[in-house]
Amino acid sequence: MQVILMDKVVNLGNLGDVVRVKDGYARNFLIPQRMARRATAAAIAEFEAKRAELEKAAAEKLAAAQAQGEKLEGSTVQIAQKAGVDGRLFGSVTNFDIAEALAKQGFAVEKAQVRLPQGPLKIVGDHAVSVALHTDVVVNVNVAVVGEQA
Repeated sequence: MQVILMDKVVNLGNLGDVVRVKDGYARNFLIPQRMARRATAAAIAEFEAKRAELEKAAAEKLAAAQAQGEKLEGSTVQIAQKAGVDGRLFGSVTNFDIAEALAKQGFAVEKAQVRLPQGPLKIVGDHAVSVALHTDVVVNVNVAVVGEQA
């Protein structure tokens, strides 16, 4: 299926690109998330009429993400979890816990934006975590996991 991208999509294209994707990807993800529209002649003409407005909105989103990224870069979040004497956590620290801790510090971050490449944090200590505020803005945050003795 051919779609017009209404936003920048990682590994696919930029705003306004007409790309061919699998039907299920377009129907189940891109179109419901309002990242794309079907590439019909009418939709292409409508997009071209609104192109400047959409590019301006995308630039504003990017600028807002960069401003938030500058504030967030290098900050440290402290999370307390129950741990054993050997430093292993009884549970784990997930992207939800990190997003919640960042929200308490005043940063509006969703759990889907927190990237944990090795999975949830399961040991006490300092960990480097990346937060993707925008497809072009990825910042590093330090997560200090502190163990509470059970």
